[in-house]
Amino acid sequence: MTQAENPQVDAPNEDEYDFRRLESKWRPIWDELDLFNVDKADPELPRKYVLDMFPYPSGDLHMGHAEQYALGDAVARFWRHRGFNVLHPIGWDSFGLPAENAAIKNGGDPKDWTYNNIAQQRDSMRRYGASFDWSRVLHTSDPEYYRWNQWLFQQMYKRGLAYRKESFVNWDPVDQTVLANEQVLADGTSERSGAIVVKKKLTQWYLRITDYADRLLDDLDQLEGRWPAKVLTMQRNWIGRSYGADVQFQIEGRDEPVTVFTTRPDTLHGATFMVVAPESDLAAELAAGASADVRMKFQDYLQQTQAMGSIDRQSADREKTGIFLERYGINPLNGDRLPIWTSDYVLADYGHGAIMAVPAHDQRDLDFARAFDLPVRMVVDVTQGPDAPTDTDGNAIALADLDPAASGEALTGDGTLINSGELDGLSKDAAIAKAIEILAARGTGTAATNYRLRDWLISRQRYWGTPIPVMYDEDGNEVLVPEDQLPVRLPDGEGLDLKPKGSSPLGAATEWKTTQTPDGKPAVRDTDTMDTFVDSSWYFLRFISPNNHEAAFDPEELAKWAPVDQYIGGVEHAILHLLYARFITKVLYDLGYVNFTEPFTALLNQGMVVLEGAKMSKSKGNFIKLSDELGEHGVDAVRTTMLFASPPEEDVDWATVSVAGSGKFLARAWRLAKDVTSAPGVDVAGGDVALRRAVAKVLAEVPQLGETFKYNVIIARLMELTNVTRKAIDSGVGAADPAVREAVEVIAMMLDLFAPYVAEDMWQLLGHETPVAFAQWPTAEAALLVADQVTAIVQVNGKLRDKVEVAPSISDAELEQLALAADGAKRAIGDGDVVKVIVKAPKFVNIVVKG
Repeated sequence: MTQAENPQVDAPNEDEYDFRRLESKWRPIWDELDLFNVDKADPELPRKYVLDMFPYPSGDLHMGHAEQYALGDAVARFWRHRGFNVLHPIGWDSFGLPAENAAIKNGGDPKDWTYNNIAQQRDSMRRYGASFDWSRVLHTSDPEYYRWNQWLFQQMYKRGLAYRKESFVNWDPVDQTVLANEQVLADGTSERSGAIVVKKKLTQWYLRITDYADRLLDDLDQLEGRWPAKVLTMQRNWIGRSYGADVQFQIEGRDEPVTVFTTRPDTLHGATFMVVAPESDLAAELAAGASADVRMKFQDYLQQTQAMGSIDRQSADREKTGIFLERYGINPLNGDRLPIWTSDYVLADYGHGAIMAVPAHDQRDLDFARAFDLPVRMVVDVTQGPDAPTDTDGNAIALADLDPAASGEALTGDGTLINSGELDGLSKDAAIAKAIEILAARGTGTAATNYRLRDWLISRQRYWGTPIPVMYDEDGNEVLVPEDQLPVRLPDGEGLDLKPKGSSPLGAATEWKTTQTPDGKPAVRDTDTMDTFVDSSWYFLRFISPNNHEAAFDPEELAKWAPVDQYIGGVEHAILHLLYARFITKVLYDLGYVNFTEPFTALLNQGMVVLEGAKMSKSKGNFIKLSDELGEHGVDAVRTTMLFASPPEEDVDWATVSVAGSGKFLARAWRLAKDVTSAPGVDVAGGDVALRRAVAKVLAEVPQLGETFKYNVIIARLMELTNVTRKAIDSGVGAADPAVREAVEVIAMMLDLFAPYVAEDMWQLLGHETPVAFAQWPTAEAALLVADQVTAIVQVNGKLRDKVEVAPSISDAELEQLALAADGAKRAIGDGDVVKVIVKAPKFVNIVVKG
């Protein structure tokens, strides 16, 4: 249906711009036309998949949403105007703790809170005019969606990538649930509740993301120049690949050796003690064989450690604490007996949970050694290294004057090995290779690679999430729920006690958790639910065929659309979500379900919307309500302001912008459309040349600006063109001139990027019957981009004295004569003698004068 065929659409008679009228007029028309359903588009058009990170339904849309969806919509609309069929879907990341906590606070079922908020956000998004394909909406809390979460889990289980084990985990004492490492903030607090995260030993489900560590790291090279450099660095640092050696230390009185990972096996001769993490199984085992006094102290120390965040434990400023476990390890290179301590500065999930301490060359080891009067032995002569220390006068400092035991400063630089037997005199790299060679020959060590990345812990002790599709028989054996019984649906949450209690509320759903194995034997369901990051790790694939009940995604549709061409969202997801989505994509590639290894070809991070330089907060009283801004200024003005305020990646300070100014600009543009009197399709070749040149300049410049997201510059160019067009109308060119129609049509088409209501109404006022969203931008005429005249600068002795307008084809000799005759040049020359004239036609002349 065209706009002309819709009886609701009559050419407006109102003479004044009114954003409320335009919004109430066009929104129902757009809804009825279902404009952005990609299945209705020409199948022969080239395709683009533009995706905004989908929202969590915690309430109505806020200012951050306004920026993100203005930006994402501009990207989608830009590519439609460039001739692409653009898939631009929307949905809701609708499982998670906020809904559950709200239900606990207010009573009821998390489902009701969730879907009421979705309805509110959906209505606000439609008002906001974003060009979403509303036929593909998904909610991750729908059984039709989380069925495929369960399917994905089972595929990974069958491949050995999903497993269950007992270990120390991050525990949120407020929300009473475990957290993945990535969900613990830098200060050791939970990103969910803000509480200090503690360690707790539980049996949980994990996904083997570490099996993909090398690929996750190496494949970042594919994204260079397409993803922000900051995000790539954050991912590389989080994966944290380091090379070194696994070294076997024999423990006196213990049959099995202890493995220690070190990046510096060359410094083994400098090891004077060992340290094990308090929460490790090894520490508990060694403490159990110690005296009663040490056993008691160890238990107290373990409780203290578990109440601390990992970031705080590793702080260089903290006083070092620890307990000697009354046991010794044997250095595999020199046979030294090394006392074994436990200390909270060593983490159980780094390496193997035990370290060899080389205090002369590691600051934390040195601080510990000085605190407990342990030996310090130098094995690297840093005065022989490339960064040898010097005094304030630049003189070399003797090694004897750098004794760490006395100075308290560890020697961390490179140099040559000393006090190290066969390694003496070798450089760092040569010594590392030699040390590994010796260890391998003795069977006490091998070259090894270590990662900061740990397997993804997905178990959650809460109700509002995807049930884990596993049951346990009477012997405790794991049994997958048969695939034809998926989804395992959540029971009704209305009658459950959802309050955090350290175990899942589903444990109390007796009828739900009681089931049978496929062969009819009694069984109980797993009562934990999945981390909601599982939901968002593959949702971009489900958008491609969200209504397919036979598969998670249709292979034919996948081949048409995936991977995502442009992903847009906040940098706060730089590690968590993006890392998990990359991991799941690689798993699906290995399983043969997708033919690409990276989910998002290009990534754009938008900044934040702040107020007077500070993050908005209701509690601090510096909060701007989006609905108030939309009510006062209108959708188009808010969207235009968001994109005009700054480049996308920078913050928008709402205290410094003028939404009213944006509204005035849009009103000026709208009035242009009312003034045009020429008919659609008129031949513009005979139109005003100056105006046509201004239009051509915009047409030539804006496509590149759009591809590089410089929407603030595009808006500035449209403001300039609007002013030029108004002057042309008012100064005698006249509203009937074909060049005026050409200019106003271009303004309307480009305004559609960020002011769709105004653009659509202008397009109709100009006499068009089809929506402006699909109008293809014309190409600038080359002849109009060639200037009839250019401005030549005339200098005398390097100082600007005049300007002359000349033809681009002017010769050097002709330009010289014009410059010498220019009034400004003649006054500057006066009675002086011209000794030289430097000419660079057609833009520059410098006259050199003496006297």
